[in-house]
Amino acid sequence: MQFTFTEEQEEFRRYLRRFLDDKSPATEVRRLMETEDGYDPAVWRQLCTDLGLPAVQIPEAYGGQGFGFVELGIVLEEMGRGLLCAPYFASAVLASNAILNAGTAEQKRELLPPLAAGEVVATLALAEDGGRWDSAGITMTATPSGSGHTLDGVKSFVLDGHTAGLIVVAARRAGTVGDEGLSLFSVNADAPGLHRRLLQSADATRKLARLEFIAVPATLLGEEGGAAAPLAKTLDQAAVCLASEMVGGAEQLRESALEYAQMRMQFGRPIASFQAIKHKSAELLLDVELAKSAAYYAAQAADDDADDLPAVASLAKACASDAYTQAAVATVQMHGGIGFTWDNDTHLWFKRAKSSEVFLGTPAYHRELMMQRWNG
Repeated sequence: MQFTFTEEQEEFRRYLRRFLDDKSPATEVRRLMETEDGYDPAVWRQLCTDLGLPAVQIPEAYGGQGFGFVELGIVLEEMGRGLLCAPYFASAVLASNAILNAGTAEQKRELLPPLAAGEVVATLALAEDGGRWDSAGITMTATPSGSGHTLDGVKSFVLDGHTAGLIVVAARRAGTVGDEGLSLFSVNADAPGLHRRLLQSADATRKLARLEFIAVPATLLGEEGGAAAPLAKTLDQAAVCLASEMVGGAEQLRESALEYAQMRMQFGRPIASFQAIKHKSAELLLDVELAKSAAYYAAQAADDDADDLPAVASLAKACASDAYTQAAVATVQMHGGIGFTWDNDTHLWFKRAKSSEVFLGTPAYHRELMMQRWNG
C-alpha cells in the first residue's frame, strides 16, 4: 500500500484544481443547476479533449490512459471540491467500469474508446423504484428475442439517465431471484420503447432520471446470467470513487467554514478565537482527515484488486458520507444566520452531501455490508 502521493500525482491535482476553479465557480454551478441537461457541453469537451479525464482509468488497449483508481480518486476529489456539474461519474465511473468488468474483449474494444474520448456519455441503470442498490432489488425482466433480448420494467434514480447516449442496464431472466439469471445489457438512448424522464430532486447539481422500458431491444453484455460478480465489483469500485468525491466536498466545506470564522468579527475579535469554534473546527478537521484516510486506502485497494476491497469500499463510503454531512451541518452553524440562506453557497454542498449520502446505499447499509463481508 502507498500512503503518500507522488510528486506527479500532486502536480496533477494542482492542475485539476486550477481548471475547476476556473470552470466551476459557484456562480456557474448555480446556472447549470437550473438547466435540464445539468452541464455545459463546451466545458465537457474541454475536460475530455484537453485533460482526457474520462480516459484516466480505462486501459490503453481500449483508448484510455491506463492509470488506476488512485488517479481517478484524485480527479473525483477535486470535482467534489469544485462541485462540478458534468456526467463524469455516470460515464467514467459507473458505465465504464461495468463494461470493463462484464464485457467481452470485443465489446470493450467497441464501447470503451468513445467513452474514453468523451464522444459518448453513458450511465448504469441499476436501482428501481424501491431504491435498492443490490441485485435483490432488480425486477426488470430480459426476454430472448431473435439474436438479442428485449427489456421490460422501470429503472429509477439513474444518474444522468436523461442525457446519456448509452445505458448499461441490469436485468434478470423472468422467474429468477437474487443473483440467479442476472445479466447486464447495453441499450442505445434512441431505442424504441425507451421513455426517459428527469426527476425532481433536492440536489439539482446531480441529475437523476426515471427510465421506462417497454420491449426495448438490448444487447447482452458479457455472459448471460453471469452479471452478479461483475456488477458487485462495479458497485464496490463506484463506492470507492464516490468516497473520494465526498471527501473533496467535505474539505471544501471545512475550509470555507474556517475562512469565515477567521473573517467574522464579534466583540472586537474573530469568532475563530472563541473556544466553541475552536472545538468545532478541530472536530471537523478530524472527521475529514479520517474520511480521507479511508478513501485513499480504498482507492489503493481497488488498484491492487485486494481481497478486502468489498469491505473497505463500504467502510470508505460510510465514513465519507458521515464526514460530508457533518461538515455541511457544521459549516451552516459556523456561518450563523446567513448559513442557511439561498445567497450563501453552503447549501449547494449541503444538498450534494445529502444526495451522496443515499446514493449507492446509505451509511447504515454499508456498515451492515462491511460487517457481513469481513465476517464472511
